[in-house]
Amino acid sequence: MSSRTVRHLGAAAVLAAAFAATAACAVGPERAAPVDAAVAAAPSATATASPAGPTPTPPATVPKTLSFAGKTLDGTTFSAAALAGRPVVLWFWAPWCATCASQAWTVAEIAPKYRDTVPIVGVAGLGERQAMKEFVTEFELAGTPQLDDRAGAVWRRFKVAEQSTFVILDRNGKVVHQGFLDGESLTRQVETLALR
Repeated sequence: MSSRTVRHLGAAAVLAAAFAATAACAVGPERAAPVDAAVAAAPSATATASPAGPTPTPPATVPKTLSFAGKTLDGTTFSAAALAGRPVVLWFWAPWCATCASQAWTVAEIAPKYRDTVPIVGVAGLGERQAMKEFVTEFELAGTPQLDDRAGAVWRRFKVAEQSTFVILDRNGKVVHQGFLDGESLTRQVETLALR
């Protein structure tokens, strides 16, 4: 084998190793390790690296409203702190709620479009886990985080007394809406937040 061939093979091996390392870092919340507590305190700040290069971006300050964590209905870890710096919609629903069912179609339709700019997070409560999972399947909500809040910790945190309730937070974590929204109003609110 010539030294030129050896150099090409060595370069290919280095590129393959770099690609494998990059792929290993691309773990989303669906693969994160679960936590023991249903709702635990989240860190006060998150560190992120700029996808454009090696210059790190300053960590987003995590407001108190987003300092919580839990598990999704599929059992994976969820940290609200990861949403800091963006407007966020929290949707408090129950699996037997007819109003929630009518809103689910709108959530399923708009959530993927605004996933990176205005994340929508479902907070399931007041029901059994299996019924909650069936609701997510029936209304095609699997692409949107759906927290398992059967214990009601997140509901109490936001003083939600009934379903269906939307809690909308601005970029700074301030509650700018809490209450009912029909599909049209929800879509309009999310579109407006995405432009700010």
